[in-house]
Amino acid sequence: MLLTNSEKYTKLIKDEALRLGFMSCGISKAGFLEDEAPRLEKWLNENRNGEMQWMENHFDKRLNPTLLVDDAKSIVSVLLNYYPHEIQQEDSYHLSKYAYGQDYHFVIKDKLKHLLQFIKKEIGEVSGRAFVDSAPVLDKAWAAKSGLGWIGKNSNLLSKKTGSFFFIAELIIDLELEYDTPVTDHCGSCTACIDACPTDAIYEPYKVDGSKCISYYTIELKDSIPASERGKFNDWMFGCDICQDVCPWNRFSKPHTEPLFNPHPDLLQMTKEDWKEITKETFQEIFKKTAVKRTKYDGLKRNINFLES
Repeated sequence: MLLTNSEKYTKLIKDEALRLGFMSCGISKAGFLEDEAPRLEKWLNENRNGEMQWMENHFDKRLNPTLLVDDAKSIVSVLLNYYPHEIQQEDSYHLSKYAYGQDYHFVIKDKLKHLLQFIKKEIGEVSGRAFVDSAPVLDKAWAAKSGLGWIGKNSNLLSKKTGSFFFIAELIIDLELEYDTPVTDHCGSCTACIDACPTDAIYEPYKVDGSKCISYYTIELKDSIPASERGKFNDWMFGCDICQDVCPWNRFSKPHTEPLFNPHPDLLQMTKEDWKEITKETFQEIFKKTAVKRTKYDGLKRNINFLES
């Protein structure tokens, strides 16, 4: 049976995405996100974004990718595994597993650029842009539309095969392709993530108050961490994985195969005492190219001091 052009192009793109190291690739039709619009508006009106003012910017673009790429037809969503081979020792202050290795923005952007070049080389004049979490794109909504998983009660994208320890990114392109269909929700009656969240950031199933999340306090918040949160952080000094660690679907997480996500050798050996005594030089050596640089040395010291107080 002869494949249509859109079927042929879709297979080409998905095969190349896997060859580049992405764990999966799904495609959805570009258009206005009708269901997400009222939810996002309500969430922002309730100030669930805290000091993350940037989430209020470009409201229309967040909901409509055709405002980001002229004549956008398709959203090519990809997932990249970051689940580590080894985690920090127990007697340590913890950082989110996504921040163990090199900053994912650069790693993924590089792969997406290769994917876009491949599309242009194999298919012809295709315009598009790569997006990695730092642009006004609702990554999880598009990945869910593309059949890569469902949005769970902790608001993360979950997959039956691989859990949730992965990054989401996308190419928005002006090419008609074959579109995937969403998968069903498999959270069922489970409330593990809600029960485990120490700051009650998951205030209702499927709804997270960004301004109460440990990740927000330890990364986004520039002021002092509120004294009311003292004793609730379970030793997390940068980000938090609690709602992912307790999710039953993450028993299917497998270690990644991306060398750039491997941590600095010293990172996994450091104890609480080591973290308390960390110098600016050690910070720069261990976190040279990682996402932890965002919080800077002083920010990490603030978080450690808060855990100590």
